Amino acid sequence: MTEAKTMPKVRCTDVLADTLMGYDGILETQLDYGKAHLKIVYDPRVLDEGQALQVAQEAGHRAWEQVQHCAHAHSPMCKECALKLQDDLSEFFGQPVQVELENGVVAAKLPRRAPMVAEAEAAIAPPKPEPKKAKKLSLPQTTVEVILTVVTLIATLLAAFSARLGLPSWATTGLYVVAYVAGGYFGFVEGVKLLITEREIDVDLLMILAALGAALVGQPTDGAILLFLFSLSNTLQSYALGRTRQAIEKLMDLRPPEATVKTEEGWKTVPVEELRLGDIVMVRPGERFPIDGEVVEGTTEVDQSPITGESVPVFKQPGDPVFAGTVNTTGTVEIRVTHLAQESTLAKIVQMVEEAQDAKAKTQRMLEEFEGKYAKFVLLATVVLIVVPTFFLHQPFSKAFYRAMTWLVVASPCALVISTPATILSAIANGARHGVLFKGGAHLERTATLKVIAFDKTGTLTVGEPQLQGVYPAEGLDEDTFLRWVAALEARSEHPIARAIVHAAEARGLDIPTATEFRAIVGQGVEGVVEGTAIWVGNERMFSERSVRMPKELTARILALESEGQTVITAYRPADRAWLGLLTVADTLRPEAPEIVKQLHDLGIEKVVMLTGDNQQVAASIASQVGVDEFYAELLPKDKVRVLERLQKQYGPTAMVGDGVNDAPALALADVGIAMGGAGTDVALETADVVLMADDLNHLPYAIGLAREARKVVWQNITFAMAVIVLLVASAFGAGLTLPWGVVGHEGSTVIVVLNGLRLLRYKG
Repeated sequence: MTEAKTMPKVRCTDVLADTLMGYDGILETQLDYGKAHLKIVYDPRVLDEGQALQVAQEAGHRAWEQVQHCAHAHSPMCKECALKLQDDLSEFFGQPVQVELENGVVAAKLPRRAPMVAEAEAAIAPPKPEPKKAKKLSLPQTTVEVILTVVTLIATLLAAFSARLGLPSWATTGLYVVAYVAGGYFGFVEGVKLLITEREIDVDLLMILAALGAALVGQPTDGAILLFLFSLSNTLQSYALGRTRQAIEKLMDLRPPEATVKTEEGWKTVPVEELRLGDIVMVRPGERFPIDGEVVEGTTEVDQSPITGESVPVFKQPGDPVFAGTVNTTGTVEIRVTHLAQESTLAKIVQMVEEAQDAKAKTQRMLEEFEGKYAKFVLLATVVLIVVPTFFLHQPFSKAFYRAMTWLVVASPCALVISTPATILSAIANGARHGVLFKGGAHLERTATLKVIAFDKTGTLTVGEPQLQGVYPAEGLDEDTFLRWVAALEARSEHPIARAIVHAAEARGLDIPTATEFRAIVGQGVEGVVEGTAIWVGNERMFSERSVRMPKELTARILALESEGQTVITAYRPADRAWLGLLTVADTLRPEAPEIVKQLHDLGIEKVVMLTGDNQQVAASIASQVGVDEFYAELLPKDKVRVLERLQKQYGPTAMVGDGVNDAPALALADVGIAMGGAGTDVALETADVVLMADDLNHLPYAIGLAREARKVVWQNITFAMAVIVLLVASAFGAGLTLPWGVVGHEGSTVIVVLNGLRLLRYKG
């Protein structure tokens, strides 16, 4: 028996286990959810341990090609466990994996293919097909629905007036049969399919039964009218919801089908799917960029509004990224292809919005569960309404049956069930068009309930590009030498502050020496040997933990600089205990940040919080400028997770706003993780629940406002639908409402809630 590192803790392990059992020599598979391991019992006469491990890996890849979203609901799971699972899966796949926890159920969004086989497949396989466009009710089916609705109407009218037209009885019967078949075709097919596969009774089947019941008691015209109005209502719903999905589909149409690529023979027009990484593509003014790339020649301004929602064109020069579907407005540029067509930002947006359509909101799931139980109740009550009056109250069977059929129609919850998906789909489509990507109805719904928004300061409230503000060497040491030494160490670091120092040294034309014995200390600084001398560069924490005391005058100088909102870096030479000097770095506050915080408060957000790794003085200075309610300073990534947990317990639903890269644990823990600048980073697209495609804070109030408007419309629809059901039922029993008028009220309310949900397509904040 051996253990293989595989993809456990998710229901798709059933697929993996089945796949494994198809290999010779595999006798049994045992899943250990606690340890996140898969145990494989194999026959040593057929396989050795190495071969068993190889089989496990191969089976894992094959199984994971079959599933993308998996869930495990066998036992409750805490958020810490979900985060641990996310880390484990991310490590296995070598790329970020999103894990969601809701009501004790963990859902993992997994890569379609494991990375170990992806490279090999890319080398030998033909280009992958373009990701399918946003799912929609196909035009042919919608056209057929229209035709069948018209046929139902004509057949019903001819049958109803057959006596005046002098038609024989067999012709009248035939016309009613045509009307019933045409009007009930789609409802019957869908209803029977659901009954067979899910053993559930839905509203479509109730309508068919009511129409057949009307015919059985000698009221075929009423039944035909019911089916006509039912068919008309479904056609209108298909058209209305099709508009929502077409709004998403139009995103993919933004990308031109062909590109002008540089070849050995000159410039050539080729299909976008034939472009390869590194190809040089020319884009003229007025043309859309056909592919994601990097500008290598020329300058221009680009209208990025289709992707990011930015209203102002963005200046582009060599080295800047461009995205497929955006518009080149001023100059001819040449770009180097950085992503294949199927991996472009635009393609990912369309794919994620498509997946978001299938990620149902909690309210929608509850209503669908309610529909199944309620439909059974309606059917049972229909039987009672036939049996009791006929056998116990001695009423005519035809009268009792007709009233029961009327009840069957007016009590059906069509409008109630459609009230949520119509609204959610419209909101998701609207957001996608304006640069706000909701990953599903559940995230949209949770966004509407937020009470706290926490910002990871760098890159959200600030621009995220620190600049060197001051260089203060010790007496006897010149600025350039001091900056060279510090830059030598910082050149080995990836921290934004380190990059700011290195860029400043390069801008001065300084020759930066190579550091040796380099070591980075998380949350403190760096150390190493520069030109034969050991140097420490970091913050106060670095020196306090090493029991190195700063002179009082140096401490006072640091406090004064920090009170101005600057981050201070100190350099020290341990060999002779000499303080080499100070450097100050500051990030630029986004000018719109204070106004955005005010708008969030106006939207009903109770607390706006800032999280930062800066010290108390710097954090306090920035917090006062922005106007946040609370701030937490000197935080490591793990500390931000603890702060979020505290905010959630104290105030309720909390969102985390970050860049999706170094704050991934906090984004995953938050009730809603919101990443800014998603168009520029694949990690942001994969990590967050809501992605603001532009690096623009103004989209945040828009996203929250859209979510809250969607929640309001959902409850408007639910309230209206329930009120109509109550009114129709009361009218059926108290005012003698006839079947045709019951159908008008029932189907009319369904169309109204769909149209009300479609209003969100026009929401502008």
